[in-house]
Amino acid sequence: MPQNRIIPIIDLFAGPGGLGEGFSAFRDSSDSQRFQIKLSIEKDAAAHQTLLLRTFLREFQGSRFPGTYYELLQNLKERQNKRLDSLFLKFPREAASAKQKTLCAELGNSDPDKIKQAINSALQDSDEFLLIGGPPCQAYSVAGRSRNKGNADYKPEDDHRQYLYIEYLQVIADCAPALFVMENVKGLLSATVNDKLIFDRIFDDLQYPAQALARAHRASARAISKMKPARYNIYSFVTSPLSNTHSLSDFVVRMEKYGIPQTRHRLILLGMRNDLGGINPGSLKGITPISANRVLQGLPKLRSGLSQERDDNNHWIHILKKTRERRWFKASKNKDGSKIYGKLLEVINNITPPRAERGGEFIECTPKISYRPDWFLDHRLAGVCNHSSRSHMTSDLFRYLYASCFAESHGKSPMMRDFPADLLPDHFSVDNALEGKGYFADRFRVQLGNIPATTITSHISKDGHYYIHPDPFQCRSLTVREAARIQTFPDNYYFCGGRTAQYIQVGNAVPPLLAVQLAEIVFRILKKAGLA
Repeated sequence: MPQNRIIPIIDLFAGPGGLGEGFSAFRDSSDSQRFQIKLSIEKDAAAHQTLLLRTFLREFQGSRFPGTYYELLQNLKERQNKRLDSLFLKFPREAASAKQKTLCAELGNSDPDKIKQAINSALQDSDEFLLIGGPPCQAYSVAGRSRNKGNADYKPEDDHRQYLYIEYLQVIADCAPALFVMENVKGLLSATVNDKLIFDRIFDDLQYPAQALARAHRASARAISKMKPARYNIYSFVTSPLSNTHSLSDFVVRMEKYGIPQTRHRLILLGMRNDLGGINPGSLKGITPISANRVLQGLPKLRSGLSQERDDNNHWIHILKKTRERRWFKASKNKDGSKIYGKLLEVINNITPPRAERGGEFIECTPKISYRPDWFLDHRLAGVCNHSSRSHMTSDLFRYLYASCFAESHGKSPMMRDFPADLLPDHFSVDNALEGKGYFADRFRVQLGNIPATTITSHISKDGHYYIHPDPFQCRSLTVREAARIQTFPDNYYFCGGRTAQYIQVGNAVPPLLAVQLAEIVFRILKKAGLA
């Protein structure tokens, strides 16, 4: 193998590209790029568009992003439906290469021969590559299983999402990568089908891919005979030293321990082809936890929108000032003496509309950040993108105001029982919530500024109740850009599609700064094996 070889990557279930971004951004001790995404596959059209755009920008490696890209973002005055054709037409060579490296296809439903051909073309018959990705996880998550339990017609064994990892397994069996990295939700550890842990089956299948597919009757005898009979050892990224373990909790990466400003806990497996030998490069190194404020402060302040009435600065202020006449406001005096009441009064008396109002797809400004400015900031951008606030019903506006003031006063997010009676939502789960039972008990959750945020998930696309901004003077939920910062995406990483699609992409992604750390471990293995 040549020295300083660029290691090719195939990225399955790529989403907007968080895992690939981290591996692409990794540099060795001589500041040289060592990984390159040869093909990313993603089914969602908006996520694929984001992936295509970022892949295009990576074509300018060794130089800076083209000025046309910044001009495009700076001219986005509203939520974008603007196509990227003008950008791609100006750089046809880079655009053609990016389109060849990103495939919009659904593994398991799209033409398998087309996908296999695309992978083989990208690899050019090399098996010394890295496979990364995470099969969709809705069926494995605790919340997903809770929803399914309430559906009398739901049968876990018939849910195709339970077995999407087989599509990942198929690529391993066909191509025998040197290493693979597979990410999924922690709920996979406890998920069962027919009273058997899914994780046990996945763990065994990943060690013997071809045999597993034969047992599943996934392929004909002839097809199986063409598969590569590679075997794999499965490792944890967090045990020290790195070990071929089967203690379930050892595979959970608690990301707040590794410089990610959220308590995101994910299952991440490292597969090593067993002909690479007994290589043990170590594990992830702990970093002092990063608070939410360290990545949220420095972004333009915004006001929330009003969804069912006139939405402008004056009316927004008028509604908040009139809070003093509300029964719930007066009742707040009796919740904990005068502590919360005093904070509410301070905010109402001093609140003013932010200069950026509700924000937009691009806001001209000079953003700041106290954590890793080298990673997050791009001064050529001269602003921030994907930073617009949601509209809320007046009742939710009041709940957000109360919750954020409560958090500042008490250093914790309120439970439902901490709200004045007149602020409680009209919902059948409220009675249980008042007793501290069920998911509804903390339905309105403030992201506390002095500790890591809670996990950013795709649910943020449905409502902002679990993602209330810690600043009471903004009285709103997190924007896409704020969620992206908590997920450690650089500010110049633009998310395509409508705002709902943007939230989903951010919520489903792997934090790129975590992926950089995974890349370092993978690189050490490949270097010791003589493959890098």
